[in-house]
Amino acid sequence: MTRRELRENIFKIVFRAEFHGKDEMTEQRREYMKDKVESDDISDKDNEYIREKAKNVISHIEEIDKMLEEASDGWSVKRIGKTELAILRLAVYEIKFDDDIPFKVAVNEAVEISKNYCEPEASAFINGVLAKFSE
Repeated sequence: MTRRELRENIFKIVFRAEFHGKDEMTEQRREYMKDKVESDDISDKDNEYIREKAKNVISHIEEIDKMLEEASDGWSVKRIGKTELAILRLAVYEIKFDDDIPFKVAVNEAVEISKNYCEPEASAFINGVLAKFSE
């Protein structure tokens, strides 16, 4: 799997967090990965990477949301679309908590994912919010 494919799978699990309680997310991750393994050829290494990173992002959601509200000038996370929010949460996690991902890569990947899953204007919003994390 490419890094982008890994990231898209993580994004899809993080997206589910908005609709399920924390106590349900372990089962949600398990179900998502079970479906993924059955439908795609996914290595054990990729499977573990997706599960671990999604778990880590979800465990930091409260911190990430506070950072997002500070960076998004008047936008509470409740006003941000669910898809955009999941993309932003993943990117902010990578910027703030994952030393292996360079800032520019995290931003670029978030923008590229938004082009596939969001309205066209969302990529500019995501880029603008994430740019504030470089300051």
